[in-house]
Amino acid sequence: MDVFKLLGEGLSDAAIANRLYISPKTTGHQVGAVLAKLSVHSRHEAARKAH
Repeated sequence: MDVFKLLGEGLSDAAIANRLYISPKTTGHQVGAVLAKLSVHSRHEAARKAH
């Protein structure tokens, strides 16, 4: 849920990783999972669904 919220704020993978104290690679995997779960193809579409 934290990754989804931060993704909705328009943060990059690196910024999300820094905020959550996880690696950028882990963040990338989690962002990919969020996009798949939402059935969207871009961070922009995911951000729209977050609001």
